[in-house]
Amino acid sequence: MEALAEAKGLFLQKVTWVHHWTPGLFSFRVERPQSFRFTSGEFVMIGLAGTDGRPLLRAYSIVSPAWEDHLEFFSVKVADGALTSRLQHLQVGDHILMGRKTTGTLVADALEPGKHLMMIGTGTGLAPFMSILRDPETHERFGHIVVAHTVRQKEELAYSEFLGEEIKNDEIFGEMLRDRFTYYPTVTRGAFHTQGRITDRIRDGRFGADMGLSEAEHAEARWMICGSIAFNAEMIGLLEGMGLREGTRSNPGQFVVERAFVG
Repeated sequence: MEALAEAKGLFLQKVTWVHHWTPGLFSFRVERPQSFRFTSGEFVMIGLAGTDGRPLLRAYSIVSPAWEDHLEFFSVKVADGALTSRLQHLQVGDHILMGRKTTGTLVADALEPGKHLMMIGTGTGLAPFMSILRDPETHERFGHIVVAHTVRQKEELAYSEFLGEEIKNDEIFGEMLRDRFTYYPTVTRGAFHTQGRITDRIRDGRFGADMGLSEAEHAEARWMICGSIAFNAEMIGLLEGMGLREGTRSNPGQFVVERAFVG
């Protein structure tokens, strides 16, 4: 792949860590090029050489914060997927192709500052929020930070131990987040203490009640959304129904949605 990467202007990065959460979910890390810069919450194109000799690339949000010295990714495994059917077999020492530029709408400066930041994701849509949560700029702009992650079964709550407990002892963010961060997992199939779709819990008031927010505070929060196309559309409808406006870097608003990445 080295010749292909050079010909296409791509990075060729070595895999340094692989972790399989479930039969359908895994994470992996690669070395970070010295020249690679990104904003926490953005995504980059990564992949492998295709059977036709051309790069086979897909958009992946970066799990790592912008200051980290490695790059981490969170992926589904799709048996017949053109890329993930092969990517899921990565081992330490293997290499992937990676683009040189990042982009994305889930960035703090696309939102107006606010007291509460609600990061709402489904499946692998959690990935960019892992990055944003550990970025110092996030804590300068927002007071209370919530990461809500909805999956079908509780086994799919990747990173739950980190978000639920380990981050409280993190040497950089532990003290900062201890009283300012809420992890809010929900499960749609099977018994769980917060059971059901996050959109239903927002709509019927359970989410706001669990956060201790009044209706006014709920509507004044800032929101980041990342999930399936249908989930994103439903959340946009909910937020616009509260009178909130989607923001961009050039015109910050009250919510942002990652439309290029589908989790």
